[in-house]
Amino acid sequence: MTSQPDILHRYLFDDLHVRGELVQLSQTYQQIIEPHNYPSGVRQLLGELVAATCLLTATLKFEGEIAVQLQGDGPIGYLAVNGNHQQQMRGIAKLSEQTNATGLQALIGKGNMVITIRPSKGEPYQGVVALEHATLAECLAHYFEASEQIPTKIWLFHDDTNQQAAGSLVQLLPDGDNKQQQLNDFDHLCQLTETIKADEIFTLDAKELLYRLYHQEQVRLFDPQTVEYQCSCSQQKCLNAIAQIEPSEIKSILAEQGNISMTCDYCLSTYQFDQAQLAHLLVETKH
Repeated sequence: MTSQPDILHRYLFDDLHVRGELVQLSQTYQQIIEPHNYPSGVRQLLGELVAATCLLTATLKFEGEIAVQLQGDGPIGYLAVNGNHQQQMRGIAKLSEQTNATGLQALIGKGNMVITIRPSKGEPYQGVVALEHATLAECLAHYFEASEQIPTKIWLFHDDTNQQAAGSLVQLLPDGDNKQQQLNDFDHLCQLTETIKADEIFTLDAKELLYRLYHQEQVRLFDPQTVEYQCSCSQQKCLNAIAQIEPSEIKSILAEQGNISMTCDYCLSTYQFDQAQLAHLLVETKH
């Protein structure tokens, strides 16, 4: 089985007022899970959330960042994927207990999905939707229905053997006069997209897959966008965090441990700072 490069495709059905997206991920997803020893069910849900976040980001006409979080009372207390308009992704799962469970409800339990959007310009905004449906794809469709009032259907795929994730989205563009005809067109394209098989989305390139699905439709394919893994942790961000600590407490930690060590939850990179590196933070402010 050959995997496709990590790419997001956007396309438009000009005559039908519907847009579509397709994302195929291997290396990005593998780099996200590589530092962690997640159980199979957790890997699957995280892979679906990475693919879903790619699709969500591509629906936004903005420059900035998006964070999609699942939180509940199940074995996974917290699952999050962060991305931006350049399709740079990172993700994490925090387990409250070890589990062999699979599926959204079994892993998250009773909980919410929180979507936070931070544009480079303008105010951040947040949407919250209860995880009341059986699958992540259904919960996301409900999010669009509740917050955007836009008919949207999402399909998410995961291949644990080859560590791949993928997803597809079909969304109505409510810009025509005949609303009923538009909904009929949307339903028709959803029925076609429903025929995607996992082995197709993981092995065919986008053009071949789209032709197989929509060969009787007029599809306008836009330039593809590369998806990549990028953790946003850095030495400077750690220093900024340490700077929030009182100088006396920094001195106390250094005296006890010899250095201050910080580990990124996402990629598990560890940053260490000794007294010389923190000297500028040890100046007591005189009142």
